Amino acid sequence: MSQSSAENHRIAVLALPGVLLLDLGIPVQTFGPDPHYRVTVCTDPSAGPVLSGGFTVATPAGLEVLEGADTVVVPGYEDPDAPVPATALAALRAAHARGARLVSICTGAFALAATGLLDGRPATTHWRDADALRSRYPRIDVRPNQLYVDDGDILTSAGVTAGVDLCLHIVRRDFGAAAANARARSLVAPPQRPGGQAQFIERFRPAARGDDLAAVRAWMLDNLAHRHSVAELADRAHMSRRTFIRRFQQETDTSPMAWLTAARLDWARELLETTTTPVEQVARLSGLGSPAAFRATFHRHIGTTPTEYRAAFRV
Repeated sequence: MSQSSAENHRIAVLALPGVLLLDLGIPVQTFGPDPHYRVTVCTDPSAGPVLSGGFTVATPAGLEVLEGADTVVVPGYEDPDAPVPATALAALRAAHARGARLVSICTGAFALAATGLLDGRPATTHWRDADALRSRYPRIDVRPNQLYVDDGDILTSAGVTAGVDLCLHIVRRDFGAAAANARARSLVAPPQRPGGQAQFIERFRPAARGDDLAAVRAWMLDNLAHRHSVAELADRAHMSRRTFIRRFQQETDTSPMAWLTAARLDWARELLETTTTPVEQVARLSGLGSPAAFRATFHRHIGTTPTEYRAAFRV
């Protein structure tokens, strides 16, 4: 990473057409008041006025700012399917080649992906857009369950609050815990959430594209505490084991047992959010095994403990 000085790290925030104003404000509010950084918001003049939610992002700075930036941040924008101006892509590639660090927030990852610089790398984006990112750029190791991914000179984050987490992580990486904690206190944000913590998505269970096995899946949902086996489920579907696995994969893009685990996690999360049922009983009702096994599975997939999850999301 290139850096002009310990007290004057230059950050360019590139506002693309349709920029999400909340995402745009995250790097500006995190880095802007910090004396270690100098922040400039810029746009690509060739793309015309940057409009977002009825507002116009007006700045005299253009892509030339990227030429001297130590870090370039690309906030999310409304339509990740929209093509990114070729001039902006070229400027991002040139900045990276010169040694600048690239950062994306939310759907800003699509712009970095369009440069080709994410090929062969791990990255994340908002969980709602993760499948689209993976489909459009299959060479990227998309990690939809992570809040942010630090891959050295390229860092990506999920939506809004994960963008705050990533920016505070960058401050911590650049100037230490004291500087990051000071910014967190100013933002009234948690000082540190690990990037590997899962995004709190609405549902882990994949949506089905077909209905041939809908009755079997419905029975699984009604009997989550039951100790299912693939052979038993195949019998219920009146199929051979091999045919059942193949058809289940075709309809859900996952295996029967992985789908079942996701469904059990969804039910466990709902119980933790909406009831005071003890964790040990949630483990039994969700079918995720003993309390110890439940805690291990929950932490592996969600990135936190059942007790901590309940404290954060209990209605």
